[in-house]
Amino acid sequence: MKETTAKKPNRLTLYIIIALFSGIAFGFYLNTTYVKDENSQIAKAEWQINSLRAQLQNIADTNSLAYKQVASQKTTTVNLKNSVTNTRDKKLEWFSLLADIFLRLIKMIIAPLVFSTLVVGVAKLGDIRSVGRIGGKTLLWFVASSFLSLFLGMVLVNYFQPGMAMHLPMPDAVNADIAKSALTVREFMYHVFPTSVFDAMAKNEILQVVVFSLFFGIATAAIGKHGEIVIKALDAIADVILKMTGYVMKFAPLAVFGAMVVVIAKQGLGILQTYSIFIGEFYIGLLILLLILLFACYLVIRKRVFTLMKHIKEPVILAFSTNSSEAAFPKLLLELERFGCENRIVSFVLPLGYSFNLAGTMMYVTYATIFIAQCYGMHLDFATQFSMLMVLMLTSKGVAGVPRVALVVIAGTLTSFKIPEAGLALILGIDPLLDMGRAAMNVIGNSIATAVVSKWEKSLDSDISEQ
Repeated sequence: MKETTAKKPNRLTLYIIIALFSGIAFGFYLNTTYVKDENSQIAKAEWQINSLRAQLQNIADTNSLAYKQVASQKTTTVNLKNSVTNTRDKKLEWFSLLADIFLRLIKMIIAPLVFSTLVVGVAKLGDIRSVGRIGGKTLLWFVASSFLSLFLGMVLVNYFQPGMAMHLPMPDAVNADIAKSALTVREFMYHVFPTSVFDAMAKNEILQVVVFSLFFGIATAAIGKHGEIVIKALDAIADVILKMTGYVMKFAPLAVFGAMVVVIAKQGLGILQTYSIFIGEFYIGLLILLLILLFACYLVIRKRVFTLMKHIKEPVILAFSTNSSEAAFPKLLLELERFGCENRIVSFVLPLGYSFNLAGTMMYVTYATIFIAQCYGMHLDFATQFSMLMVLMLTSKGVAGVPRVALVVIAGTLTSFKIPEAGLALILGIDPLLDMGRAAMNVIGNSIATAVVSKWEKSLDSDISEQ
C-alpha cells in the first residue's frame, strides 16, 4: 500500500496556511463587531463574579443575611454569563460547524484505517516473534519519549514559576464537563480491552481497535495461505480509505478557517495579554522538546531528519490549526510511507503512537498541574512531583482519544494530589490556544518514533517522492 505518485505540486499546505491567517483576521473582526456585545457582557460578568467571590471570602458567618444575598447575586451573575455565552456560541455556530464536520469525517476514516493497515502490517511481519521485537523497540521509544516530555514539563514549570508570577484570581468552580476523578487500574484495563470491536470503532476507541487488530493480524499470519486473501482484501480496503482521505482533505482549509474564526472571535487577543507568560513559556517548552526529539532522531537517521520534517509539514499544520492530532492521522500515514518508512512499520507504530506517545500532551499535563498548584501557593517537593510524574506515565495512556484528554488527565491528577479541582478553571479559557501546540507536537513525536523504529528495523527506504 505505497503511493508512488511522482512529484506533483501540492497546494493544500498553502491553502491551509492562507485559511489559518484568514480565520485569525476574520475572527478578530467578529470579536470587535459581531459578538462584541456578548464578549463585553461575559467579561463584565466575570469581573463581577470575582468581586462577589472576594466579598464572600470576607464574610465569616455563612448563615448571615449578607452572605446569602451576595451568594444569590453571584449565582444570578453566573447564570447570566452562561446565557450570554450560549447566545455567542449560537452566533458562531456556522463557523464551528465547518471544523466539526471535517473532524467527524476524519474520525469516520480513522478506525477502519487503523484496523486495515495494522492487520496488514502485523500479518506481513510474519510471526509473533517479529511483532514482539518491533513492539518492544516501539514501546522502548514511547516510554523514553513520554518520560522526557513529562520530566521536561516538570523542570520548566519549576524554573519559570508562571503560577507565582501571574497573580491570577482564584476560581471557586470548574466546568462540570470535565471529569474530576482519577483513572483507576480497573477503568484503565476496561479502556484498553474491548468487549466488541464494533463498539470500539463506533466510539473511536483507537486503543481498543489497536488491541483487536493486533490479535487479528497475528491470527491471520498464523493460518498461512488461507490468510493471504484476508491480507489482500484489507490492503485494498486501506487503499480505498486513503483515497477517501484525499477527498476529505480537500475540505481541510475550510475547517481550519472555521476553527480559527471561532477561537479568535471568542477569545480575542486580550487573553494573550493576561496569559502571555503561561502561553509563551509553554511554547518555549514545546520548542525545547522539539529540538531534543529532533536531535535524538538525527542520531539515528542522520540528515534525513530534515527530509522527514519536510514531509510532515502539512499534517503538522493541519493538527495545529484544527486543535486535533487525529485530523492529521490519515495524511501522516501516507506521508511517512512516501518518506520511505515501510508500510508494515508505519501501520504498526503510528496507531500505537496515537495511544501511547502523545509528547505534547505529556509535557502539558505536568506543566499545567504544577502551575495550578503554584497559583494556590502550594509547595510540592521533588518527591511529590516525581511521584506525580510516575502516575501520569500510566494514567495518560488510558484515555487516548477522549475529548479534551489533557484536561481529563489534569483533573484526575489534581484530585489524586489534593490540589483544588477548581484550579482547572484557570486554564480552561486558554486551552484551545495551547491545544494547537500540543496537537502539532504529538504529530511530530509520532513521526519521529516511526522513522526511528523503521531505521532500527533496517526498513527505511529512499524517499519515494524523489524517485
